[in-house]
Amino acid sequence: MIVWLQAVGVGLIAVGSFLVLVTSIGMTRLRSLYARMHASTKPQVLGVIVMCAGLACVMQKSRVSWTLLLVVILQLVVAPISAHMLGRAVYRLKQMDRNVIVVDEYGEDLERAERHLHELGEADGVASGDPMPPPTTNILG
Repeated sequence: MIVWLQAVGVGLIAVGSFLVLVTSIGMTRLRSLYARMHASTKPQVLGVIVMCAGLACVMQKSRVSWTLLLVVILQLVVAPISAHMLGRAVYRLKQMDRNVIVVDEYGEDLERAERHLHELGEADGVASGDPMPPPTTNILG
């Protein structure tokens, strides 16, 4: 085993652990859902990638490296998709704080789709594709 590669691996694991710590602090301190989503995806994904690289350096086995590469690929695919779906669901249910949105392009698209549905005579259709209208109370407080 290469000793200096193990030392580099330990350093990478420490940096990745720090990034995951930053994620947890961001999740507890930030108030907006969108800010929390940013904190949960950006440093967390990078932290997992750096920790996997560090673990591959420490272990120095090809089977472990291939498994860690699979973990990194899945992390890169799953984290942005889940954050997007969470943000979309919160927006459609009208459960977010409108003051944190600077540019609302999605709202403009939904309004345009609603107008199009009304022009087609489908007045009861929901432009967002949801089977039921959004709730009238805000569950997030």
